[in-house]
Amino acid sequence: MAAMRDGVKLSTDICLPAGDGPWPVILTRTPYSKDSLTLQQYYWTTNGYAYVIQNCRGRMESEGEYLPFMDDHLDGYDAVEWAARQKWSNGRVGMIGASAMGITANQASIMAPPHLLAMYVQEAPASGYQHATHTGGVFRKELNEQWLKSMAALNALDLSLKHYRDDGYLNIREGRLYWEKVQVPVYNVGGWYDIFSQGAIDNFVGLQSHGGGLALGNQKLLMGPWGHGMTDDVPYPHSSADQAKALHWFDYWLKNVRNGIMQEAPVTYYVMGDIVDPSAPGNEWRTAISWPVPAKITSFFLQPGGKLGEEPAAEAASSSYRYDPKNPVPTAGGQVLFGQKGPVDQRRIGVREDVLKFATPPLKTAVEVTGPVVVELWAESNCADTDWVAKLVDVYPDGAERLALDSALRARFREGFDREVFMKAGEVNKFKIDLWSTSLVFNKGHRIAVHITSSNSPRFDPNPNTGKLLRSSDDLQVATNTIHYSPSRPSRILLPIVKNGASRPLTTKTGRRKLQ
Repeated sequence: MAAMRDGVKLSTDICLPAGDGPWPVILTRTPYSKDSLTLQQYYWTTNGYAYVIQNCRGRMESEGEYLPFMDDHLDGYDAVEWAARQKWSNGRVGMIGASAMGITANQASIMAPPHLLAMYVQEAPASGYQHATHTGGVFRKELNEQWLKSMAALNALDLSLKHYRDDGYLNIREGRLYWEKVQVPVYNVGGWYDIFSQGAIDNFVGLQSHGGGLALGNQKLLMGPWGHGMTDDVPYPHSSADQAKALHWFDYWLKNVRNGIMQEAPVTYYVMGDIVDPSAPGNEWRTAISWPVPAKITSFFLQPGGKLGEEPAAEAASSSYRYDPKNPVPTAGGQVLFGQKGPVDQRRIGVREDVLKFATPPLKTAVEVTGPVVVELWAESNCADTDWVAKLVDVYPDGAERLALDSALRARFREGFDREVFMKAGEVNKFKIDLWSTSLVFNKGHRIAVHITSSNSPRFDPNPNTGKLLRSSDDLQVATNTIHYSPSRPSRILLPIVKNGASRPLTTKTGRRKLQ
C-alpha cells in the first residue's frame, strides 16, 4: 500500500526478476484488476526489469475516491518517485500502458517526475475534451456512458454532462497545455479506427516539436489499421505490430543498450487499401521523418444529384432533410469501444431520407489519402441547435460502402468549443467538421464518397435540437436541415492526396510488405 502525498494509500504489486538487483523499473498504473496483467509481469521480469502495477485511487483495494484521470498527474508522479526509492530499484523508471493505462502514463509525465526516463503509450488521447468526452462538442455516449457505468463512476458521468463546453474543467487532461513540461521520450502507438486515434498523432507532433528535455526530437509514432482492439469485417494483411518494440525502447532508454531503435524513422504507419483485390496498392507499412507526410490538400465539392467532384457546383443548389432525434441514424462501425468497429459497410444502415450521399465517378487511377481530413459545410436549420455528422466512405465496385472516417460537430460550437452561438432560422453558416486522420488508398474503380446527416447513435448523443442543456429536458424537436453547395457556398471535403515518394515502404528481403 504505497502512500501518496496526501496520505492516501494505493494498492501496488511488485514483481521482481530472479537474482540480485537493483533493476530498472517498468510501471503501469491501472483502474482495472491487476490480475489481468499477469503476462506482463512475466515478460518484464524475465527481461531484467522490476515490474510494478498500481491500482488507481479509489479502484480495487486502493484508498480514496475514484474520479477517472483527474488525480493521475499527482499520483503518477508520486508512484514513479516511490518506485525509484525502493532498494530493488536502480532509480531508472519507465511507464507503459494502453488505453486507460496509457492515459495514466501521460498524466504522470506532465509533472516531470525526475526518475521517469521513458514511456511506451498505446491508444491514449491527447485531449480530454476533444478526443475523449465531447468530440466536436458532441458527447460521446457510446464511449463514456457505458464505460463509466461499468467502472461505477457515475459521478464522473454527471460531471461530463455538466461540463459540456470546453470550460477549463478538463485542462489537466489537455496535452497541448503541457507538452513543454514533458521531459521524456515517448513511443506513441495508435490505430486508424481507435477511439483515441488522433491522440497518438497529436502527442507525437506536440512532443516532437515542443517537448522539454529529452522529449524534444526523441518521439516515435506507430499507426496501424486497428481499432480499440481488432477491427471487425476487414482483415488487413501483414498488419501485426512487433511486440518486442516496447522492450527495445526501454532497453535503449533505461539500460543504455545501443540496439538501433533510435536510428529507425520517427514515424511508421500502415497505408490501408482494397481488401478484395490482392494486387491493389496499399496494405503496407511505410515510414516517414515527420507527420503529416507531404500531401496536396485537394477539395472535393458536394454537387447536386449526389455528385462529388473537384469543381464547385456551377449554380446555387441545396438539399434538405428532416432529422428526428427520436429516430437517429444508427452507428455502423468506426471509432467505437463496445460495438462493431472499423470499416463497416454503411449499407446496413439502410435507405434513409435523413442521410445525404455524395460520390465521385469510379476512379480512373488509385488515390491515396494520408493525413488529416476536414469537411466544410455551408448549412442552415430551422432549429436553434443541431448536429452535423460527416463520413468519408470508400465505395467498392460491388457497392460496399466501407467507412474510413466519421465525426460530428454541434452547431452551437461552430465559433469555438468554449462558447455557444445558436443558429437563426434562414441564416446560412459555415461549419468545419474535423474527421481526424487516416491513411487509405482508394483503389482504381472505387468511388470516394461523403455521407452527411445529423446523428450517429449511440456513438454520439443525439441532439434534441432545442438548444437546451444536454439532457436537461425531455423536449425534442424535429429539425429541417439544409446543406448548400454553390460557388459562394462551396460545401466540400478536404483530402490530403499523396503522390509516390512521400514516404518509404518497409519491405523484407523477399519483398513481402510488413512491419519490421
